[in-house]
Amino acid sequence: MYVMQKMISSPNRVPQHIAIIMDGNGRWAEASGMTRSEGHIAGARSVKKVVERCVELGVEYLTLYSFSTENWSRPEAEIHALMQLLLGQLASEAPALAEQGICLKHYGRRDRFSGEVISALDTAVALTAAGKKLTIGLALDYSGRSEIEHAVRRLVEDGVDATQENIESRLYTAGVPDPDLLIRTAGEIRVSNFLLWQIAYSEFYITEQCWPDFDGNSLDCAIAEYTSRVRKFGTVK
Repeated sequence: MYVMQKMISSPNRVPQHIAIIMDGNGRWAEASGMTRSEGHIAGARSVKKVVERCVELGVEYLTLYSFSTENWSRPEAEIHALMQLLLGQLASEAPALAEQGICLKHYGRRDRFSGEVISALDTAVALTAAGKKLTIGLALDYSGRSEIEHAVRRLVEDGVDATQENIESRLYTAGVPDPDLLIRTAGEIRVSNFLLWQIAYSEFYITEQCWPDFDGNSLDCAIAEYTSRVRKFGTVK
């Protein structure tokens, strides 16, 4: 039984779109006497728990900061372990996601991934394309600044005016509503180049929990905090 279930049982209290900066895998592993790779494996288990809870609550969009552009500067062994984990998760989870009506999307660059990763990613996206229950966006080789630069370059190529609507239609997340709630784990208070355009009016929730400790109850707590706030979008209510 989830601790906040009664508080968020009404559909209009549930965020339509939740974005998460999944931070703290390495710190959690080091504190537990494990390797950083083991921390990332534990983090993958948390993703599954959060996805399950999002489906139960009726969340429509979940965007996960899975691998930033800056993460390429990490040690080669850690990057290799992350890519192997990604390959394994795509292969094992995509069929189950498709059965549950969950759609998988990729936000970010493609050119720096290996052919094996791109093939696995494209296969998973195609397999789940018909899903309507929940859309999971994987931000992989993602940078908010690069995304905006990418959109502006397309504006120039297309010869159209730089209106908000034209920019939004050329972002990686085109067609996806802006996040209502941005969650960051491990206590850091910064956005780390994530969804810079899209989070203009998102509510922020920061927790000291490292990502491997974040689960359905944790998500309920974040949503309960979200529902206690008044969203004014710059106006007066």
